[in-house]
Amino acid sequence: MEVKEWKYEDFPEFDESVEGAVVLDTTGDEAGSRYTGQHVEYVNENGVPLHMEIITPFTRNNPEGVYPCVVFVQGSAWMKQDVPAQLPLLARLAERGYVVAIVEYRHSGIAPYPAQAIDARNAVRYIRLHAVEFHVDPERMILSGDSSGGHTAMFGGLRHNDDTDENQFPGVSAEVSGIINYYGSVSVLFDGANPSTLNYKLPDSPEGMEMGGANLRESRELCEELSVECHINKDTDLAPVLIFHGTKDRTVHTRQSVDLYRKMKAVGKKVQLYLVKGGDHGGAEFWTPEVLAIVDAFIKDCFKGI
Repeated sequence: MEVKEWKYEDFPEFDESVEGAVVLDTTGDEAGSRYTGQHVEYVNENGVPLHMEIITPFTRNNPEGVYPCVVFVQGSAWMKQDVPAQLPLLARLAERGYVVAIVEYRHSGIAPYPAQAIDARNAVRYIRLHAVEFHVDPERMILSGDSSGGHTAMFGGLRHNDDTDENQFPGVSAEVSGIINYYGSVSVLFDGANPSTLNYKLPDSPEGMEMGGANLRESRELCEELSVECHINKDTDLAPVLIFHGTKDRTVHTRQSVDLYRKMKAVGKKVQLYLVKGGDHGGAEFWTPEVLAIVDAFIKDCFKGI
Protein backbone atom coordinates (compact mmCIF):
# COMPACT_ATOMS: atom_id res chain seq x y z
CA MET A 1 0.00 0.00 0.00
CA GLU A 2 1.23 3.46 -0.86
CA VAL A 3 2.27 5.55 2.17
CA LYS A 4 0.84 9.08 1.93
CA GLU A 5 -1.55 11.50 3.65
CA TRP A 6 -4.76 9.56 3.06
CA LYS A 7 -8.17 11.18 3.16
CA TYR A 8 -10.70 9.06 5.01
CA GLU A 9 -12.93 8.86 1.94
CA ASP A 10 -10.08 7.60 -0.26
CA PHE A 11 -8.57 5.04 2.09
CA PRO A 12 -9.35 1.48 0.91
CA GLU A 13 -11.39 -0.46 3.45
CA PHE A 14 -10.10 -3.81 4.65
CA ASP A 15 -12.59 -6.31 3.27
CA GLU A 16 -10.88 -9.67 3.45
CA SER A 17 -12.89 -12.51 4.87
CA VAL A 18 -11.38 -13.57 8.20
CA GLU A 19 -12.57 -16.87 9.59
CA GLY A 20 -14.00 -16.46 13.12
CA ALA A 21 -13.93 -12.65 13.07
CA VAL A 22 -17.15 -10.68 13.60
CA VAL A 23 -17.74 -7.51 11.61
CA LEU A 24 -19.58 -4.77 13.53
CA ASP A 25 -21.55 -2.27 11.47
CA THR A 26 -21.18 1.46 12.14
CA THR A 27 -22.84 4.57 10.77
CA GLY A 28 -20.24 7.23 11.54
CA ASP A 29 -22.77 9.01 13.75
CA GLU A 30 -21.74 7.24 16.97
CA ALA A 31 -21.17 10.01 19.52
CA GLY A 32 -18.14 10.58 21.66
CA SER A 33 -16.63 13.49 23.55
CA ARG A 34 -13.19 15.01 24.00
CA TYR A 35 -11.68 16.96 26.87
CA THR A 36 -10.67 19.85 24.64
CA GLY A 37 -10.13 22.72 27.09
CA GLN A 38 -8.12 22.17 30.26
CA HIS A 39 -7.94 24.99 32.82
CA VAL A 40 -8.90 27.67 30.29
CA GLU A 41 -8.66 31.07 31.99
CA TYR A 42 -11.79 32.98 31.09
CA VAL A 43 -11.43 36.02 33.32
CA ASN A 44 -9.23 37.57 35.98
CA GLU A 45 -11.09 39.32 38.78
CA ASN A 46 -8.77 41.58 40.80
CA GLY A 47 -5.85 39.19 40.51
CA VAL A 48 -7.96 36.04 40.86
CA PRO A 49 -7.81 33.95 37.67
CA LEU A 50 -10.94 31.88 36.98
CA HIS A 51 -10.91 28.82 34.76
CA MET A 52 -13.19 26.50 32.85
CA GLU A 53 -12.94 22.93 31.61
CA ILE A 54 -14.41 22.23 28.17
CA ILE A 55 -15.82 18.97 26.79
CA THR A 56 -16.61 18.84 23.06
CA PRO A 57 -18.73 16.24 21.27
CA PHE A 58 -17.70 14.59 18.02
CA THR A 59 -18.68 11.90 15.56
CA ARG A 60 -16.70 10.37 12.73
CA ASN A 61 -19.02 12.01 10.20
CA ASN A 62 -18.84 15.39 11.94
CA PRO A 63 -15.47 15.70 13.73
CA GLU A 64 -15.46 19.51 13.65
CA GLY A 65 -19.14 20.29 14.17
CA VAL A 66 -20.73 23.37 15.76
CA TYR A 67 -22.88 22.66 18.81
CA PRO A 68 -25.07 24.34 21.42
CA CYS A 69 -23.32 24.98 24.72
CA VAL A 70 -24.22 24.15 28.31
CA VAL A 71 -22.31 26.33 30.79
CA PHE A 72 -22.24 24.25 33.98
CA VAL A 73 -21.38 25.64 37.43
CA GLN A 74 -19.87 23.00 39.70
CA GLY A 75 -21.32 23.09 43.21
CA SER A 76 -19.15 23.54 46.29
CA ALA A 77 -21.29 25.17 49.00
CA TRP A 78 -19.92 28.40 47.47
CA MET A 79 -16.45 27.38 48.68
CA LYS A 80 -13.39 26.53 46.58
CA GLN A 81 -14.56 24.25 43.78
CA ASP A 82 -13.23 20.96 42.49
CA VAL A 83 -14.12 22.04 38.98
CA PRO A 84 -13.28 18.80 37.09
CA ALA A 85 -15.01 16.57 39.68
CA GLN A 86 -17.91 15.59 37.39
CA LEU A 87 -16.11 15.52 34.05
CA PRO A 88 -16.95 11.83 33.43
CA LEU A 89 -20.66 12.39 34.15
CA LEU A 90 -20.88 15.62 32.19
CA ALA A 91 -19.23 13.86 29.24
CA ARG A 92 -22.50 11.91 28.96
CA LEU A 93 -24.29 15.20 28.29
CA ALA A 94 -21.63 16.27 25.79
CA GLU A 95 -22.23 13.05 23.87
CA ARG A 96 -25.81 14.20 23.36
CA GLY A 97 -24.40 16.93 21.12
CA TYR A 98 -23.51 19.78 23.49
CA VAL A 99 -20.28 21.55 24.26
CA VAL A 100 -20.08 21.56 28.05
CA ALA A 101 -18.06 24.29 29.80
CA ILE A 102 -17.59 23.67 33.53
CA VAL A 103 -16.84 27.01 35.16
CA GLU A 104 -15.06 28.14 38.28
CA TYR A 105 -16.38 31.06 40.32
CA ARG A 106 -14.90 33.24 43.05
CA HIS A 107 -15.53 31.34 46.25
CA SER A 108 -17.23 32.92 49.24
CA GLY A 109 -13.96 33.27 51.13
CA ILE A 110 -12.84 35.97 48.71
CA ALA A 111 -16.07 37.33 47.22
CA PRO A 112 -19.61 37.01 48.63
CA TYR A 113 -22.93 36.94 46.77
CA PRO A 114 -23.60 37.89 44.00
CA ALA A 115 -20.01 37.45 42.72
CA GLN A 116 -20.66 33.82 41.73
CA ALA A 117 -23.57 34.71 39.44
CA ILE A 118 -21.55 37.53 37.88
CA ASP A 119 -18.72 35.09 37.18
CA ALA A 120 -21.11 32.61 35.56
CA ARG A 121 -22.46 35.35 33.32
CA ASN A 122 -18.95 36.37 32.32
CA ALA A 123 -18.26 32.72 31.49
CA VAL A 124 -21.25 32.77 29.12
CA ARG A 125 -19.87 35.94 27.54
CA TYR A 126 -16.41 34.41 27.16
CA ILE A 127 -17.80 31.33 25.41
CA ARG A 128 -19.81 33.55 23.07
CA LEU A 129 -16.75 35.64 22.27
CA HIS A 130 -14.74 32.48 21.50
CA ALA A 131 -17.57 30.55 19.87
CA VAL A 132 -15.63 29.70 16.72
CA GLU A 133 -12.64 28.42 18.70
CA PHE A 134 -14.83 26.22 20.90
CA HIS A 135 -17.17 25.00 18.11
CA VAL A 136 -20.16 26.64 19.79
CA ASP A 137 -23.32 28.11 18.29
CA PRO A 138 -23.41 31.42 20.21
CA GLU A 139 -27.19 31.72 19.80
CA ARG A 140 -27.80 28.43 21.63
CA MET A 141 -26.61 28.71 25.22
CA ILE A 142 -27.91 27.08 28.41
CA LEU A 143 -26.84 27.87 31.99
CA SER A 144 -26.76 25.01 34.48
CA GLY A 145 -25.29 23.95 37.80
CA ASP A 146 -25.67 21.70 40.80
CA SER A 147 -26.08 22.51 44.51
CA SER A 148 -24.58 25.98 45.05
CA GLY A 149 -23.99 25.95 41.31
CA GLY A 150 -27.74 25.55 40.81
CA HIS A 151 -28.24 28.66 42.95
CA THR A 152 -25.61 30.42 40.84
CA ALA A 153 -27.26 29.34 37.59
CA MET A 154 -30.64 30.64 38.75
CA PHE A 155 -29.24 34.02 39.74
CA GLY A 156 -27.17 34.10 36.56
CA GLY A 157 -30.44 33.89 34.66
CA LEU A 158 -32.09 36.54 36.83
CA ARG A 159 -29.44 39.27 36.83
CA HIS A 160 -29.58 40.48 33.22
CA ASN A 161 -27.87 43.91 33.10
CA ASP A 162 -27.39 44.26 36.86
CA ASP A 163 -23.71 43.31 36.63
CA THR A 164 -22.54 46.04 34.27
CA ASP A 165 -19.92 47.13 36.80
CA GLU A 166 -18.20 43.74 36.53
CA ASN A 167 -18.91 42.90 32.91
CA GLN A 168 -15.52 41.86 31.57
CA PHE A 169 -16.76 41.65 27.99
CA PRO A 170 -18.70 44.83 27.11
CA GLY A 171 -21.11 44.39 24.25
CA VAL A 172 -21.25 40.60 24.62
CA SER A 173 -24.56 39.18 25.84
CA ALA A 174 -24.80 36.90 28.89
CA GLU A 175 -28.40 35.89 28.14
CA VAL A 176 -29.28 32.20 27.88
CA SER A 177 -32.23 30.28 26.46
CA GLY A 178 -32.77 28.02 29.47
CA ILE A 179 -31.59 27.09 32.96
CA ILE A 180 -31.05 23.58 34.35
CA ASN A 181 -30.91 23.43 38.15
CA TYR A 182 -29.70 20.20 39.74
CA TYR A 183 -30.68 20.03 43.45
CA GLY A 184 -29.82 23.71 43.86
CA SER A 185 -29.34 25.32 47.25
CA VAL A 186 -31.81 28.02 46.32
CA SER A 187 -33.43 29.02 49.62
CA VAL A 188 -32.66 29.74 53.27
CA LEU A 189 -36.21 30.67 54.22
CA PHE A 190 -37.09 27.67 56.38
CA ASP A 191 -35.44 25.75 59.18
CA GLY A 192 -33.92 22.49 57.99
CA ALA A 193 -33.35 23.72 54.45
CA ASN A 194 -29.85 22.25 54.78
CA PRO A 195 -30.49 19.29 57.10
CA SER A 196 -26.85 18.26 57.60
CA THR A 197 -25.48 21.76 58.23
CA LEU A 198 -25.13 21.88 62.01
CA ASN A 199 -24.24 25.60 61.98
CA TYR A 200 -27.05 26.42 59.56
CA LYS A 201 -27.37 30.18 58.86
CA LEU A 202 -24.62 31.08 61.35
CA PRO A 203 -21.78 33.36 60.15
CA ASP A 204 -19.39 30.45 59.49
CA SER A 205 -21.97 28.31 57.66
CA PRO A 206 -21.84 28.05 53.85
CA GLU A 207 -24.86 30.36 53.48
CA GLY A 208 -23.54 32.75 56.14
CA MET A 209 -20.17 32.93 54.38
CA GLU A 210 -21.92 33.50 51.06
CA MET A 211 -23.51 36.61 52.56
CA GLY A 212 -20.19 37.96 53.83
CA GLY A 213 -20.05 36.18 57.18
CA ALA A 214 -23.53 37.28 58.24
CA ASN A 215 -25.69 35.67 60.90
CA LEU A 216 -28.72 34.87 58.79
CA ARG A 217 -30.69 33.74 61.81
CA GLU A 218 -30.91 37.41 62.75
CA SER A 219 -31.80 38.83 59.34
CA ARG A 220 -34.90 37.85 57.41
CA GLU A 221 -33.93 40.48 54.83
CA LEU A 222 -30.61 38.79 54.04
CA CYS A 223 -32.31 35.39 53.89
CA GLU A 224 -34.72 36.74 51.30
CA GLU A 225 -31.85 38.33 49.35
CA LEU A 226 -30.11 34.95 49.08
CA SER A 227 -33.29 32.97 48.26
CA VAL A 228 -34.17 32.68 44.58
CA GLU A 229 -37.95 32.51 45.01
CA CYS A 230 -37.98 36.00 46.56
CA HIS A 231 -36.65 37.45 43.28
CA ILE A 232 -39.37 36.01 41.06
CA ASN A 233 -42.75 37.55 40.31
CA LYS A 234 -45.05 37.68 37.30
CA ASP A 235 -42.97 40.45 35.70
CA THR A 236 -39.61 38.70 36.13
CA ASP A 237 -37.69 38.06 32.92
CA LEU A 238 -36.55 34.45 33.29
CA ALA A 239 -35.76 31.73 30.77
CA PRO A 240 -37.48 28.34 31.12
CA VAL A 241 -36.18 26.30 34.05
CA LEU A 242 -35.69 22.55 34.48
CA ILE A 243 -35.17 21.27 38.04
CA PHE A 244 -34.00 17.87 39.29
CA HIS A 245 -33.90 16.97 42.98
CA GLY A 246 -33.50 13.73 44.90
CA THR A 247 -36.19 12.76 47.40
CA LYS A 248 -33.61 11.81 50.08
CA ASP A 249 -31.22 14.75 49.74
CA ARG A 250 -29.48 15.07 53.10
CA THR A 251 -27.57 18.24 52.13
CA VAL A 252 -30.15 20.44 50.38
CA HIS A 253 -33.70 19.58 51.39
CA THR A 254 -35.98 18.67 48.49
CA ARG A 255 -38.47 21.30 49.65
CA GLN A 256 -36.11 24.02 48.41
CA SER A 257 -36.75 22.93 44.82
CA VAL A 258 -40.43 22.23 45.48
CA ASP A 259 -41.02 25.72 46.90
CA LEU A 260 -39.17 27.33 43.96
CA TYR A 261 -41.20 25.25 41.50
CA ARG A 262 -44.49 26.20 43.16
CA LYS A 263 -43.57 29.89 43.20
CA MET A 264 -42.62 29.85 39.52
CA LYS A 265 -45.83 28.04 38.59
CA ALA A 266 -47.89 30.48 40.66
CA VAL A 267 -46.54 33.50 38.75
CA GLY A 268 -46.77 31.88 35.33
CA LYS A 269 -43.14 31.01 34.62
CA LYS A 270 -42.07 28.02 32.51
CA VAL A 271 -40.69 25.38 34.84
CA GLN A 272 -40.44 21.61 35.09
CA LEU A 273 -39.60 19.65 38.24
CA TYR A 274 -38.42 16.03 38.31
CA LEU A 275 -38.04 14.32 41.67
CA VAL A 276 -35.47 11.51 41.57
CA LYS A 277 -36.81 8.81 43.90
CA GLY A 278 -34.27 7.87 46.54
CA GLY A 279 -31.72 10.31 45.15
CA ASP A 280 -29.31 11.94 47.57
CA HIS A 281 -27.24 15.06 46.90
CA GLY A 282 -26.03 14.15 43.43
CA GLY A 283 -24.86 10.87 41.97
CA ALA A 284 -25.05 8.81 38.81
CA GLU A 285 -28.85 8.62 38.98
CA PHE A 286 -28.95 12.24 37.76
CA TRP A 287 -27.08 11.28 34.58
CA THR A 288 -28.95 8.19 33.41
CA PRO A 289 -30.16 7.84 29.80
CA GLU A 290 -33.70 8.63 31.04
CA VAL A 291 -32.62 11.88 32.72
CA LEU A 292 -30.40 12.86 29.80
CA ALA A 293 -33.34 12.37 27.43
CA ILE A 294 -35.39 14.77 29.57
CA VAL A 295 -32.55 17.29 29.52
CA ASP A 296 -32.10 16.91 25.77
CA ALA A 297 -35.81 17.45 25.10
CA PHE A 298 -35.91 20.49 27.41
CA ILE A 299 -32.92 22.12 25.71
CA LYS A 300 -34.28 21.51 22.23
CA ASP A 301 -37.59 23.06 23.28
CA CYS A 302 -35.71 26.13 24.62
CA PHE A 303 -34.14 26.61 21.19
CA LYS A 304 -37.37 26.51 19.20
CA GLY A 305 -37.69 29.61 17.07
CA ILE A 306 -33.98 30.47 17.21
